[in-house]
Amino acid sequence: MSIRHYSPARALLLATVVAGALAVGGCGSDSSKPAETTASAVATTSGAETSGPRTPATVTVEVNDMKFSPAALTVKAGDTVTWKFSDKAPHAVQGIGDIAMGINSPIIHKGEWSYAFTSPGTYRYLCPLHPEMKGTVTVE
Repeated sequence: MSIRHYSPARALLLATVVAGALAVGGCGSDSSKPAETTASAVATTSGAETSGPRTPATVTVEVNDMKFSPAALTVKAGDTVTWKFSDKAPHAVQGIGDIAMGINSPIIHKGEWSYAFTSPGTYRYLCPLHPEMKGTVTVE
């Protein structure tokens, strides 16, 4: 019996070839079925995240130069509208019609007043001191 001696480079090459063959051929599995993926594994590896509830927004209406700006706006249910008063004359915000009955600010010369819109609908309002000043908030 003769023992062959390989150079270190040749031994490394042989070890690499054997390791590669084992990796490609698999180790100890004679099953031809692919591995099954569980639903929980898919959920954790997919990277998809669910978003939580929407955070309510605050929208500002400027009250200046004898007008509401913007005069018409659309918000989502739960959002708050803040009227910012900075005109030379005092103003107020008063709802028009049954749906807008709760909209009723005090008379304000400088400052802010806010109202949270919780139900969908179209809310019309005006300044009771200057009825030509009108606005609309549409809540989706």
